Amino acid sequence: MESIRDGANYAPTTEVEPVVDPGQFQYAAAFLDHGHIIGQCNGLCDAGATLKWVYDPDPERVKKFCSKFPSVRVAERFEQILQDPSIKLVACAAIPNRRAAIGCQVMSSGKHYFTDKSPFTAIEQLNEVKHVIASTGRKYMVYYAERLHNDAAWIAGELIVDGAVGRVIQVLNLAPHRLAKETRPDWFMDKACYGGILTDIGSHQVEQFLTYAGCTDASINFARAENLYHSDVPGLEDFGEFSMTGCNGASFYARVDWFSPDTLRTWGDGRTFIIGTDGTMEVRKYIDIARQAPASKLFLVNAQGEQEIECFGRSGFPFFAQFILDCINGTEHAMTQDHALKAAELSMRAQELADR
Repeated sequence: MESIRDGANYAPTTEVEPVVDPGQFQYAAAFLDHGHIIGQCNGLCDAGATLKWVYDPDPERVKKFCSKFPSVRVAERFEQILQDPSIKLVACAAIPNRRAAIGCQVMSSGKHYFTDKSPFTAIEQLNEVKHVIASTGRKYMVYYAERLHNDAAWIAGELIVDGAVGRVIQVLNLAPHRLAKETRPDWFMDKACYGGILTDIGSHQVEQFLTYAGCTDASINFARAENLYHSDVPGLEDFGEFSMTGCNGASFYARVDWFSPDTLRTWGDGRTFIIGTDGTMEVRKYIDIARQAPASKLFLVNAQGEQEIECFGRSGFPFFAQFILDCINGTEHAMTQDHALKAAELSMRAQELADR
């Protein structure tokens, strides 16, 4: 795992039983603009997928990637990957405003697509992707790592499904991040590239709300996105907040920001608070302040009493195995296509409201 102080390169891994034999499910990685590509590939490889190809126009990024995955073959052109019939999936972490076009190209070549969040920066991109999904039958899946690659966040969902807090009434997400401005590429400070803070970080938060509250849609109550303290980089939004009401009546509020103090041992103190009809839950995803780092803990209060549940290293990150099998079998156990797209759509709708 990369340093827990560096959110851009935070890349969990785990030891689980592979769900496919070596070589049975081959995939490629392409466009390595964001460090999340390492986490995406860790998850797939941990579950048994075989990484065959890597492509990026920047040889330095390719060299760094190959140091982590030394058996991968380097493609000279992206078309080599698209033309290889053995490749079932392409994982991508391109600049956000390019992710949709690359995904359409991948799906049109007959392969599934697995992109870093946010998967889009504009509603027009979403509409085009929906058209290509319908015409090709391929998957356009999204790496919402704050739930899919976090032990406590994943186990929280399992407990909710098992009825641990009853029916979810409200989800509250706090998502502070460390900016580490000197390490960021130019596109990171260009809103046309990343789409705004609600489109970007906010998509994680909406995905968790839809999952925990069991919603398929929501209406936006208010949204705000601003650059409060970084006038030297006018393209950056450093603070955002928004509220939604789910189609089943559940309430949602999220705050996203780039103000994690440098002294914090992790890149952010992400937390989720869940109120249900029969209990409450707090999820401490990355750190237990002044006690443990890294950490992944749940605090649950219900009819059985008060519990502190240690989750770190205990989930096995099941999404990746489920997703591989979904690609093979045409199922939707890991995440439905509608859910992946709806989380992105709602975060972009919130961004549009904030921009107005």
